[in-house]
Amino acid sequence: MHKSTAFLAFMMFFSSLAFAQTNDLAIIRQRVIAELFTNAVADNQVEAVVAKMKADGSFPGIDYADLSNIAGFPQQRHLIDLLYLARVYQSKNSKYYHSTQLMETITKGLEFWVKNDFVGDNWHDSQIAVPTILVNLMLVMGNELPKDLVERLQPIIGRANMSASGARPSGDRIVIAGILAKNMLFRENFAEFEKVIKIIEGEIKFSTGERGIQHDYSFHHRPDRVNNTTSYGYGKYANAFGEWLVYVNGTKYQFSKEKINALVDYYIDGITKQLVYGVYEDVSVKNRDITSKNNFQPRGTLEIERLLVGTDYRKAELDELIRLRKGTAKPSTSFAKFFWQTEHFVFQRPNFYTTVRMFSTRNANMEMPYNGPGKPTHHRADGTNYLVLKGNEYHNIWPVYDWQKISGTTVLQKPALPGPDNIQKKGLTRFVGAVTDDLYGAVVFDFKSPHDMVEAKKSWFFFDEEYVCLGTDIRSESKLPVATTINQVLLKGDVAIMQDGNKSVLSSGNRVAEKVKWVHHDRIGYIFPESAKVNVSNQTESGTWASITDQKNISKELVTEPVFKIWFDHGARPTKAGYQYIVVPDVDQAKLMETSQNNRSIKILSNTDTVQAVFHGKLNMVQAAFYQAAALKVSPTFSLKMDSQGMAMVKMDGSRIKTISVADPSRQLSRISITVSGIYAVKKEGLICLPNNQLQQTILLIDLPQGVYAGKSVNLQF
Repeated sequence: MHKSTAFLAFMMFFSSLAFAQTNDLAIIRQRVIAELFTNAVADNQVEAVVAKMKADGSFPGIDYADLSNIAGFPQQRHLIDLLYLARVYQSKNSKYYHSTQLMETITKGLEFWVKNDFVGDNWHDSQIAVPTILVNLMLVMGNELPKDLVERLQPIIGRANMSASGARPSGDRIVIAGILAKNMLFRENFAEFEKVIKIIEGEIKFSTGERGIQHDYSFHHRPDRVNNTTSYGYGKYANAFGEWLVYVNGTKYQFSKEKINALVDYYIDGITKQLVYGVYEDVSVKNRDITSKNNFQPRGTLEIERLLVGTDYRKAELDELIRLRKGTAKPSTSFAKFFWQTEHFVFQRPNFYTTVRMFSTRNANMEMPYNGPGKPTHHRADGTNYLVLKGNEYHNIWPVYDWQKISGTTVLQKPALPGPDNIQKKGLTRFVGAVTDDLYGAVVFDFKSPHDMVEAKKSWFFFDEEYVCLGTDIRSESKLPVATTINQVLLKGDVAIMQDGNKSVLSSGNRVAEKVKWVHHDRIGYIFPESAKVNVSNQTESGTWASITDQKNISKELVTEPVFKIWFDHGARPTKAGYQYIVVPDVDQAKLMETSQNNRSIKILSNTDTVQAVFHGKLNMVQAAFYQAAALKVSPTFSLKMDSQGMAMVKMDGSRIKTISVADPSRQLSRISITVSGIYAVKKEGLICLPNNQLQQTILLIDLPQGVYAGKSVNLQF
């Protein structure tokens, strides 16, 4: 039986007992124990574990002496084996059910642990990993273990407490509170249990500017304000809360609907909007853990089913996510979302998903490489722009990856990256942000590298079937070359190219291509509005997992993968370099060739250090980023002028404005002033129209969000 199905079956069974039970805590304890038995046990595995235990209660093959961070705390395998034996001991279907020999083995193994009390250099080992396994083992065994042994284990379990260093507000706080709550159940300390449950419930709240959920529904685990939404904010925050939501549901300890619904909002508007189609992991939001090998598979449905136990709020959306993850539905959602507290933009259509990751004076670029992983991640927030159609385009590419040619970034090409201690940096510019109406959007990044001092003005403009990437004012004083990478991805199939009017399929290799109009690979087209010189590589690359992490016991075996790379070489010491290209997802060569002739009805209005702007003819939409006050002529009948820095997106009906969206990436303005062609006298809160009949134009004064909402877009319909 599938784990989530079995778990919910247990929950339904124990919920039915509630009518006959008066002791809510007994119900909760039964539910907790029930989940510990949802995975099957096998007698043959027991025999293998018992047979290898040494006389002193230790197991061979575990380096008990190495407690360093980079070792990964191998000692916990000792406790994992003992927990497995405990589950077998209490399983009525096992021949080892209440086996005296098995009890002696478990007791001897625990005595060995108590005697040595292994404490890893990583606080997580002693405050979370060990207490979690031990308290689960206590609950499984009940009163079967010797009382004196139980008492000697309590101080070790007790390292998980609300005064522990790891119990700071964030994902870890709920996890530690959950360990403590389980121990209170085991100890039948019911007064303390209630206090801990209140702590867990109280963690569901906005904590903008601090650790926790931000008002844009991203998640910050540390004061560095690095995006941790799908790591700490998912497994250690949302899922840990969801676990206890089910345990206490229907009892006097159950969480309020307000808190549960708040978690649903965060889950849908934060977590799932940073997963590809709400199903697969988005590599752009990964931090140091990107250098760990993993499996490509859909996220599970258990956490969603847990939410539905406690509420029917936004049920249709949660049900749709379940169908997507089970493969019974196909993606159908289109959206654009900017996480203004985190400098992260996500754009999805049913057939593609893409993101832009940035940083500013308000946040750091990347996690520090705590405990070893992630040592080449220096440039992964430098305007990273990954694009996926299926979700596995970059899967496990990392050992062969060129970490100075990250998709979307403009990076100085150094002989080698600096050390891991030089990864995390605070941003040097504040004009970083996006404008969006939740369906379309544009992104701007006034970039200055804190690593290399390379400067660039970068922007992205997103539409239904393509997006435009502009760069200008690229500067560097180094003798080393600067490159802007369009994409670096696993090579899948042919690479076709249109050069000087001639189409060809590239043989394997690495070359500089002149007069390129478009390149096509794996159903993605790259159009150059003006024929360009680009570097294109489609060849096998090699590397090792051990080379990208300082963790121990990582494979040094050579990995080879075919890789596709395409980039601009701006040369050494560029002073005013630039680029422009259009990315067309999910397109075949014939359609790309046909639509590239008119650049897919896209007109680049400006790509200067003053304004970067694009007009989409089919959508009759203009998107613009103003680095300073300037005027922009969109068409013979329509112009747009901004009196400050800012961003604007205008949808037109003929030459009349239908909707306008504005934002202030600098987060400095309380109001934005725009002058537009035509006469408008719209009355809306937060909008003042000042028409000038003589000039046939109108000044629009638009109030901007402040405080925790500074950087968010304002959308107005005319």
